Amino acid sequence: MADPRGFLKVRQRETQPRRPVPVRIMDWKEVYEAQDKGVLKSQAGRCMDCGVPFCHQGCPLGNLIPEWNDLTWRGKGHEAIERLHATNNFPEWTGRLCPAPCEASCVLGINQPAVTIKQVEVSIIDEAFENGWVEPLPPARLTGKTVAVVGSGPAGLAAAQQLTRVGHTVAVYERDDKIGGLLRYGIPDFKMEKEQVDRRLEQMKAEGTRFRTGVSVGKDVTWEQLRRRYDAVVIATGATVPRDLPIPGRDLDGVHFAMDYLVPSNRLVAGESPDNHIDARGKHVVILGGGDTGADCIGTAHRQQAASVTTLAIGKQPPLERAAHQPWPMFPNLFEVASAHEEGGERTYLASTVEFVGENGKLTGVKVAETEFVDGKRLPKAGTERIIPADLVFLSLGFTGAEPAGITEQVHAEFDGRGNVARDGYYMTNTEGVFVAGDAGRGQSLIVWAIAEGRAAAAAVDKFLMGDTILPAPVAPTDRAISVL
Repeated sequence: MADPRGFLKVRQRETQPRRPVPVRIMDWKEVYEAQDKGVLKSQAGRCMDCGVPFCHQGCPLGNLIPEWNDLTWRGKGHEAIERLHATNNFPEWTGRLCPAPCEASCVLGINQPAVTIKQVEVSIIDEAFENGWVEPLPPARLTGKTVAVVGSGPAGLAAAQQLTRVGHTVAVYERDDKIGGLLRYGIPDFKMEKEQVDRRLEQMKAEGTRFRTGVSVGKDVTWEQLRRRYDAVVIATGATVPRDLPIPGRDLDGVHFAMDYLVPSNRLVAGESPDNHIDARGKHVVILGGGDTGADCIGTAHRQQAASVTTLAIGKQPPLERAAHQPWPMFPNLFEVASAHEEGGERTYLASTVEFVGENGKLTGVKVAETEFVDGKRLPKAGTERIIPADLVFLSLGFTGAEPAGITEQVHAEFDGRGNVARDGYYMTNTEGVFVAGDAGRGQSLIVWAIAEGRAAAAAVDKFLMGDTILPAPVAPTDRAISVL
């Protein structure tokens, strides 16, 4: 454990400082500054000898959090990254993007602010990269088995790396021109610069993973062709079908899905010249939806110098403290102030969008009304309508499931009632040898769940191919840990 009395001596929680708002909105670099090593050590030392570390159950990956907190406090960074990599292939991503359900489960959090687990995690991997401790781990021998992984988001890449390391020949197929999925083109650079993706890909290439970009599976190559060519296929295409809002005025010019805004913006920041780029400069922007994707739109609009940014959420504002029905160690729904929210804009709750209004086919405003709850349903309250000026509206309402992309027709894999690719308790679809991991089978979820599912699906694939496996399986499709050994 770390300092036995650390949580008594250091009661204040200190997170990684953010760059000043007037400075950071002038560029696309990450908003965070490096934390002082002394502060980081003292924060890691707050990890207590709690007996049962509930942070383990809060983390889908089962990260060995008390162990690497202790090693960080002792200044043993090389040992810390070894323990961190034992359960997490990509801590540089989770340390930046995960909402940290582990911290919600921290035992110290019962009566004190939780340990800054996420910050300790990202500091460990950043130090490891700086010191050259992250090295390729190629397999000692090849099995002769081949696997196709379709989709290069965190689930697909985790599955690919695990399968490559046990000796299978793995090819990752990606329809975009670069590897990374939403990590590449969905997450803005101010949350995670793309260097964090590129240097991990270099490690994977050195280990032997092969990458096939610009290939749309189901169109350029069929799923059946992949099935005949490879011994196993892993579907890791994500849940990319956006939830729409079919109300009057939806077809007006200026109403867009959030990803139709974020993807071209990320391409522009990367030095490309996308044809469909949407520029919010000098425009009034309204964002529907209060989640992470909505916050990404807020930060992007600020950096494009929008005239105003307004976020509308149909529900109530979350509480500042745990609600009674979400006691420790559950992950609570709390009011969050992300870095993008600090940068300006208005957040409005209990706002039901009634209609998009416009002139000559172009958006001019959004008609909203107060939300009232009737028989458990959220409905617009009559007589409370008003119009908010808007030149651009971005729909950030979540995703409804995976894209069909010929999956059913070509390999006869079925979809469940929630729009996800159906699977059994070992990640296999109803078609033998075809597996599914991540949001494609789970539905829209967290990056930490995607990596956990990618690792577990890799173990299931390895057992299918070899009859046994040494790979860990942190989670099952039912969210219950199972062993595939």
